[in-house]
Amino acid sequence: MITIHYPVIKLSEELSTIHDQWTPKFIGEMNDYQFKLVKIAGEYEWHVHEETDKVFFVIKGEMIIDFRDSQVKIYKDEMIVIPKGTEIKPSAIKECHIMLIEPKA
Repeated sequence: MITIHYPVIKLSEELSTIHDQWTPKFIGEMNDYQFKLVKIAGEYEWHVHEETDKVFFVIKGEMIIDFRDSQVKIYKDEMIVIPKGTEIKPSAIKECHIMLIEPKA
């Protein structure tokens, strides 16, 4: 009998290796999607994902996503799906840990 090992990904351990803000770290993939962890603080630039929807899942803290006509706050244990073609400006007042789920590049 062959034993297959299924690795468990410990988010806190992976996050402890991230030292730079706004620099996603690849942690796994499923089908055509990648899972990435990132620490954010301060503001990111206005941008658009033309080709795909974007998922933000907050692990720790809270983040803000500005839209041209509104704003939403996402707290720990919450997620949001941003439709492709939507202009956004993510930010966090204090350091926030998030998971991104996006198609493979």
